[in-house]
Amino acid sequence: MSMITPSSRSRGGPNKGGTRRNENNRIYANPLPVFFAEPPPSRIRSVLGLLGLSLTEVVNPHCEGVFDSTTRSVWVSNPKDTILLWRRGFFGKGDLSRSEPSWLARQINNRRTGGKQMTSEEVTAKRRAERKQFKLDRAAAIAAVAAEAESIFETEGRVIKPALSGPAIPSAATWRPAPSLSEPPAPSSPEDEEVDATELDPLVDVEHLQLTLQEAFFLSWNLDCLTILDPHTNEAMSLKQLWTACQVAHLPPTIPANLNPPLQFDSPFLINYVIYHHYRSLGWVVKGGIKFCIDYLLYKRGPVFTHAEFALVVCPVYEDIEDQKTSSLDLQNSSPFAWSWLSTINRVNSQVQKTLILVYVTIPARSRLSLENLDSPACLQHYSVREVTLRRFIPARMRD
Repeated sequence: MSMITPSSRSRGGPNKGGTRRNENNRIYANPLPVFFAEPPPSRIRSVLGLLGLSLTEVVNPHCEGVFDSTTRSVWVSNPKDTILLWRRGFFGKGDLSRSEPSWLARQINNRRTGGKQMTSEEVTAKRRAERKQFKLDRAAAIAAVAAEAESIFETEGRVIKPALSGPAIPSAATWRPAPSLSEPPAPSSPEDEEVDATELDPLVDVEHLQLTLQEAFFLSWNLDCLTILDPHTNEAMSLKQLWTACQVAHLPPTIPANLNPPLQFDSPFLINYVIYHHYRSLGWVVKGGIKFCIDYLLYKRGPVFTHAEFALVVCPVYEDIEDQKTSSLDLQNSSPFAWSWLSTINRVNSQVQKTLILVYVTIPARSRLSLENLDSPACLQHYSVREVTLRRFIPARMRD
């Protein structure tokens, strides 16, 4: 069956996809790496409950990553830490994968099953290939109908309007992919599998989980479940060292390096971390949105459950306009943008059923705060967040 058929989702009955949904609920049950473990019911627990006490245990895993200033990220290479951070909050992305670090699973799948059991990346690639082939087949059919109408006009003189639908024109409900697209390759014989198993080199997982600096600092500071190592000394970085390194990594190389440290209130790291911390604290899963020409996407539970509902565009605003004039940074969207640009972004996200939100981050003025405030995360209290929601007005669809 074609994977682009619109009605295919409802043909399997109410239980279609229920097994996978239940499995996802089990795997991604914890929204954060830190969770509370309830002890089994007992008489002691009942007595402590009457006294207002609890035996609930806070389970806080400790993962480890390496700071990388070149890519402005933190690399987590331990497979156990990688799986834990992804499955408990969807932090980071695999450097060799679209989102979930599944490179090793894809390689093992190709060896063992010949591609019968596909990962999320392979399912997406197959679906895109089928959509592309459907468009090509439909365009070829329409061209054939148009050529037939032109031939009839030349030979018989009759004018026939080429039809864009009908038995000769494939639609999403009738088109089926070719066997080369829908059927996996034939499995090899047992003799071939034995030869392959002995001759192939063992697989080594070369993929790592790449955390943005905002994600890494949130895990290290707020949840205390990530230890970040200095790449030069291989020693754990203190909170102050990490805080300063994150700000410096986001500054452009044009800023003189002799400043110690070259910290500024309009640092791109600070502005983006304010946004990330704000929405993560409210329970949203925050992921990058470059695919849709915006800064961030907001998921209610995570990418494996539903698509993102909101698209965020970060708009820095200077409390003192003189700070913007004297700043060595040219922050994106800090100056008024054209309505054509805003309309384009809004249209793109409306087509994928996302609500566009302009998030204004107010940068505190240097006249009332000294740069010493940037030495610790306590400076975040001087930043504020305001939101403006935009929706396209479509007269034909919004009369009610």
